[in-house]
Amino acid sequence: MNRADLVEVLASKHDLSKVAAGAILETLIDTIQTAVKKGDAVQLVGFGTFKSAKRAARTGKNPSTGAALKIPASTVPKFVAGAKFKAAVDPKAAKRKSEKAGK
Repeated sequence: MNRADLVEVLASKHDLSKVAAGAILETLIDTIQTAVKKGDAVQLVGFGTFKSAKRAARTGKNPSTGAALKIPASTVPKFVAGAKFKAAVDPKAAKRKSEKAGK
């Protein structure tokens, strides 16, 4: 599914024009990006959490030459799926987890 497909689903499910659905999706994405850029986490209960994570500086290798190179520290976006989302993707894993917790 791509952005256009998602806009079409939003428009049809909520009786909106594609332009309005696209604007809503754009606002949602911009809001999440702005919050994560500021260092805030955006938690959508049941879906997941968007946050930023710091990646330490490290040494890597140039794959073509094998030469060592320094990779600087950086901040990267991170998404952690919520329990409901994980269960929707893999119901068997959710069942195993609930059985394990019950022991």
